[in-house]
Amino acid sequence: MGAALFIVALAVSAWMIPQLRLLHFLQAFIYVAVVILAHRNSAWGLGAGATVAVAWNSLNLFVTHNMQAGVVALWSFLHTGRVQRPLTMVIVLGSMAHLVLIIACLAAILRLPRKEKKWWKFAGGGVAALAYLALIVAIAKPR
Repeated sequence: MGAALFIVALAVSAWMIPQLRLLHFLQAFIYVAVVILAHRNSAWGLGAGATVAVAWNSLNLFVTHNMQAGVVALWSFLHTGRVQRPLTMVIVLGSMAHLVLIIACLAAILRLPRKEKKWWKFAGGGVAALAYLALIVAIAKPR
């Protein structure tokens, strides 16, 4: 559910900012892979999902502060009925989706049988997903 919701947030963001379409299209592959691998109870996929979600939320919360700006924009919309910063409101949607994804991935890895609960695979999935994310940002980031 969290991965699907984040793909929706990516699509809305790409619709709003056409320069981000290629980057968001490539980024969506991470979440499709997470869904497929998680469905197969793969620690690799669970690690990728949790790590990318933590990294994205951390970046938006502590570095860019877009999450805070999105909450303010959403609060303003709820009080006034006017949308002033729609893209920052989409970031709140993405953050909530990632929170769901983090909780789901952690719950799933803890429910795996002991022999399949390989923490090195969980960490490896996270490293692989972050490496892919860095690669697509380097290739597809708008200039």
